[in-house]
Amino acid sequence: MLEIIYQDEWLVAVNKPSGWLVHRSWLDRDEKVVVMQTVRDQIGQHVYTAHRLDRPTSGVLLMGLSSEAGRRLAQQFEQHQIQKRYHAIVRGWLTEAAVLDYPLIEELDKIADKFARENREAQPAVTRYRGLATTEMPVATGRYPTTRYSLVELEPETGRKHQLRRHLAHLRHPIIGDSKHGDLRQNRSAAEHFGCQRLMLHASQLTLAHPFTGEPLVLRAGLDPVWMDALTHFGWRTLLPDNERVEFPSETDQDNADG
Repeated sequence: MLEIIYQDEWLVAVNKPSGWLVHRSWLDRDEKVVVMQTVRDQIGQHVYTAHRLDRPTSGVLLMGLSSEAGRRLAQQFEQHQIQKRYHAIVRGWLTEAAVLDYPLIEELDKIADKFARENREAQPAVTRYRGLATTEMPVATGRYPTTRYSLVELEPETGRKHQLRRHLAHLRHPIIGDSKHGDLRQNRSAAEHFGCQRLMLHASQLTLAHPFTGEPLVLRAGLDPVWMDALTHFGWRTLLPDNERVEFPSETDQDNADG
């Protein structure tokens, strides 16, 4: 079962585990365990997506319980009326707080986007970021005798595909575990020594006005064991007080989730 963060008669929000697809996709046509179907079976009613999280990203995923609710939420996302906050562990020391305005050319997947028309014109992409903590670990990576990491808070103001991964790579602080835009040598080292065997990117919080009542909503998602172990290794456990450890479904639970 998935952790339900919030539910009322119009909306449901869950804490998506890393490695789960939001819905069935060309990326993996044989994948039987997807968030939408699992939530549908769990709460006994259909759900409608309003935004997406990449498969390796964990955190808050908000859905409507009717097509109208999904439409209203999607409109809020499209009009940038919903504040998104992420946390990431990145390579090197990133200490400043700044806004990165760096347009991105659309990035298509060979499988998932094989029917999409490629657009080579760069699209506006803006990310606010803030370094929260740094550490230097006594582990050699490449020609360096130690390895540096940073904990970073991110607030994307636009929603381009892989925006946070690409923006941090542009800053030369790629996210640990990013196999496409990251540092493969650093990824292997972090996985071997600190258990970071996934993309270390977590959608921590969504802040919005309820699309039906207008009431303010702040939806927070707790961290999985991989994240908690990494924070312990790096001495950062107290830096994310709003996030508590969450027990995510085991492989057996996932195997059974589809009935």
